[in-house]
Amino acid sequence: MSSTRNATPHVSDVTSDGAAWLASASAYPRSTLALWTERPAAPAVLPCGSAFDVVSAPAIFGRRMLDRMWDEGPGSGPVAEFRGRMLLFAAPGTAQRLPSLLEWEEWSARGRGDGRTGAVPPLLCHGAGDAVTVPAPAGGPAPSGARWLVAPDTRMPWLPGPEILLWAAVRISIFPSADQDAKVYDVSRRR
Repeated sequence: MSSTRNATPHVSDVTSDGAAWLASASAYPRSTLALWTERPAAPAVLPCGSAFDVVSAPAIFGRRMLDRMWDEGPGSGPVAEFRGRMLLFAAPGTAQRLPSLLEWEEWSARGRGDGRTGAVPPLLCHGAGDAVTVPAPAGGPAPSGARWLVAPDTRMPWLPGPEILLWAAVRISIFPSADQDAKVYDVSRRR
């Protein structure tokens, strides 16, 4: 399936290009592809940090994030479900940056008094030095319950960064709105 804006994500198989992209994260991409050729229903453990990072959210909260990204935002990159969690594939570096953005937003929400503090459940951010189990390229739920919700379909899928995932998690606008009470000064006549 193509990860384009306004498309409805659905369960699908990983394409051969998508499998090549996933395998590129491995230290031995050809061996990973050979494994999937021999056993297409085999999940794999892949390192994070080079081709992708992964943000793991509780299933219901992760589904809300995913729905928001597709309904109101740019869509998502590949997304899998594994052991009651949503695995949102993100741009490399997201795992390092997202926790500090979430911490800042929680601190900022306390100062605004808008009641959002604690609204985001713990998100597990997997980046450089971490590894995750990814579902098999063949579609459908595996015995482990792992399955693709938005399967990788290209060698270079679009991956959301930390700002998009923050927006999807805390329901804030990443674009500042104009302050209606702000005083506007015409500086075009300055000398």
